[in-house]
Amino acid sequence: QVQLVESGGGLVQPGGSLRLSCAASGSIRSIYDMGWYRQGPGKQREMVAAVTSGGNTNYADSVKGRFTISRDAAKNMVYLQMNSLKPEDTAVYYCNARLLTMTRFWGQGTQVTVSS
Repeated sequence: QVQLVESGGGLVQPGGSLRLSCAASGSIRSIYDMGWYRQGPGKQREMVAAVTSGGNTNYADSVKGRFTISRDAAKNMVYLQMNSLKPEDTAVYYCNARLLTMTRFWGQGTQVTVSS
């Protein structure tokens, strides 16, 4: 079992920045990769960014060049730095951990709203 707790969401103006944090606990050593997903109003959940235990990263095309995922293994934390935010980035953002068995765990989500 892995427990995930997100923080850092909020309201920001277009062009602004936010940093999301995710604290992981539990069976940390079984984690293959961690990532961020989001679900906007009336949309399906989509992958935003992911980072493997080896440090390889993957991003959705819509956020490349604007978002950066990072992981601090010593602190069991994963972060999502979001810059140049757009209204279409508005969504509930979920932290995700995928184990070596491919089982996934999810955080409770944090709301990000980009609006003037």
